[in-house]
Amino acid sequence: MSEQSPAHAAGLRPINPPGLAPGPGYSHAVSVDTPGRLVVISGQVALDGDGNLVGPGDLRAQTRQVFTNLHTALTAAGADWRHVIKLGYFLRDASQVTVVREVRNQMLPPGLAPASTLVEVSRLFRDDLLIEVEALAVVPA
Repeated sequence: MSEQSPAHAAGLRPINPPGLAPGPGYSHAVSVDTPGRLVVISGQVALDGDGNLVGPGDLRAQTRQVFTNLHTALTAAGADWRHVIKLGYFLRDASQVTVVREVRNQMLPPGLAPASTLVEVSRLFRDDLLIEVEALAVVPA
């Protein structure tokens, strides 16, 4: 018997239809096959709990802090990574997406591939921020 992916175990079904190129670490769609509670996580940036910037000029360090902050917010909302159905990335330099993917793959459970959008932006709310990530999650009832 094969082991279920984290998404399947939470009642979420990734959809990657023929005719759409496969994406590295994301799904083109995610279906929520179970009733549940929607959790919306605001865009998280690389500020620690005291409001200090983590990793000035260092996208890898900032991305780690962003995913740490997302984890903290998910946990506070009674959710975890397997409940995430969508991630939205706002990146100052989209050519650095491989760094973001490497960190994401280290921080998220293997097999988790939420729907995702990545947008390059000219700036975030502070000039020293390089990335912001928001999340949507569904916690089964």
